[in-house]
Amino acid sequence: MILVTGATGNIGGELVRQLADSGQPVRALVRDGGALPPGVEAVTGDLNDAVSLRPALAGVTGVFLLPGYEDMPGVLAEARRAGAGRVVQLSGMSAGNEDTSNAITRYMAESERAARGSGLAWTIVRPAALMSNTFGWLPQLRAGNLVRAPFPRARAAVIDPADIAAVAAVALTAAGHDGAVYEVSGPQSLAPADRVAILGQTLGRDVRFEAQSDDEARAEMSQAMPAQYVDAFLSFYVGGTLDESRVLPTVADVTGRPPRTFRQWAEAHADAFR
Repeated sequence: MILVTGATGNIGGELVRQLADSGQPVRALVRDGGALPPGVEAVTGDLNDAVSLRPALAGVTGVFLLPGYEDMPGVLAEARRAGAGRVVQLSGMSAGNEDTSNAITRYMAESERAARGSGLAWTIVRPAALMSNTFGWLPQLRAGNLVRAPFPRARAAVIDPADIAAVAAVALTAAGHDGAVYEVSGPQSLAPADRVAILGQTLGRDVRFEAQSDDEARAEMSQAMPAQYVDAFLSFYVGGTLDESRVLPTVADVTGRPPRTFRQWAEAHADAFR
């Protein structure tokens, strides 16, 4: 039995489906139910309250764990107490920078340290930016054919969450991945304007890209997140402290198949943008 946290999120939802399709018993940690594949057991619990996870962890052999919660060591201790043998810890590429002045890097690195010190067999997965972040453009695309977005010069080898999930599924169910740190990317390094152009071609629309200024980006992000995270993103994508542009072979090396292109992702999700 594998427990998937964040089981209705972009990565966790894909992981639940892939494990269930392969016949692996899956338990999905959710907040309030939701649609899950047949045979998947829904459980509730709070990742900020390790003791609350005891029923969800009972009898599990492996855990897929989201980063950034207050008591990661406590959650992992509960997993070990329940008899889990391994954890796949989701992280991010910035964790390799070890810049604790950056709030996002700090919580990623702290989550990784907790996994390494848990006494469980661990694998860490550090993805580049997710293709599913493109859903953030939906309100603009529903209003017209102009996408205004920040950080126009920040190229990223964006990755399909399904490919991240595929790497995690292998690490949870197959031998040979203990102690590995997998940085995973998609097959192309794309700027925001490139993604807009591909999405427009997929939809058959003349979608245009317009760059936000850094000041506009800061003001908009400040309405949705704490200042420390706004500063972190500006450090990454304006200050250049994070490089997500590298095209890496990891998905193919681990899963035996290449990662999906952004065009393939856009075609698979085109109906969501129409």
